[in-house]
Amino acid sequence: MEHVIRPVRADEWRKVKELRLASLADPVASVAFLDTLETASAQPDEFWQERARNAQGPSVRQFVAEGPDGTWAGNVVVIAETEGADDVFGNRIDSSQAHIVGVFVRPEHRGTGLTERLFAAALAWAWALEEPRVNRVRLLVHEDNPRARGFYRKAGFVLTGFTALLTDDGGRDLEMEIPRP
Repeated sequence: MEHVIRPVRADEWRKVKELRLASLADPVASVAFLDTLETASAQPDEFWQERARNAQGPSVRQFVAEGPDGTWAGNVVVIAETEGADDVFGNRIDSSQAHIVGVFVRPEHRGTGLTERLFAAALAWAWALEEPRVNRVRLLVHEDNPRARGFYRKAGFVLTGFTALLTDDGGRDLEMEIPRP
């Protein structure tokens, strides 16, 4: 079954919600996402509608892997971060960059190449940005998520040495990056 990798459209908020809730129900969600299933499930429709609208903005793009039957097998979100602004940690951004978040592929589609294709779309979009022109693409991965770390290494990401404590489990999130080719 061939999946199409494409950006989310604003009117697809119900599918955005369904896939996000599926990702938060995944057994590794506690080390993969900062959100919880309980919190996300309680959000009103307006939250999901705004999220879908924002997924196609000039500085944000959400890509999905859509099957021939219209179901979504996975997604990735890439956010452009502008030099001089503050990042999610309150640190000043020294050089424009893109930040990959929200990576999820349904278990039955893992290992099929969909994650590689989603990342290819996200990276192509980030590198094609003219404003801001990004110098690197980064992501954060929990130290207790070896499967994800392994995939990111295989995709060309390298550890930067920056770490953050984003969850209350005491574990660190490790920053990985790919510099502009």
